[in-house]
Amino acid sequence: VQVVESGGGLVQPGSSLRLSCGASGFTLDDYAIGWFRQAPGKEREGVLCFKSSEGKSYFADSLKGRFSISRDNAKNTVYLQMNSLKPEDTAVYYCAAATSLLRCLNTLIDYWGQGTQVTVSS
Repeated sequence: VQVVESGGGLVQPGSSLRLSCGASGFTLDDYAIGWFRQAPGKEREGVLCFKSSEGKSYFADSLKGRFSISRDNAKNTVYLQMNSLKPEDTAVYYCAAATSLLRCLNTLIDYWGQGTQVTVSS
């Protein structure tokens, strides 16, 4: 069982970036998928959690207009679309899978990815 993120990089403020989360050994659509991030010197924080049968929930209202999630079940992949990126979005972004939306929101995670670095800087 493995969760793998990709798509991170260095971008300028105001740019967009799409992160991918793929899985092997299980079907992502059977789980609630969460995106979390950890900035340098800070604790890990949640971005959003989503499960097809239970809906979507953001950890912070400030992210609703800029971050969105989508999935391609044929590819067993979930995407995090990040728009209007700000320097404070700089962090390692983690994809995670939990058995329910509630468990995801409580960071009761079954599978974590290794993280992908996103750096927003001019």
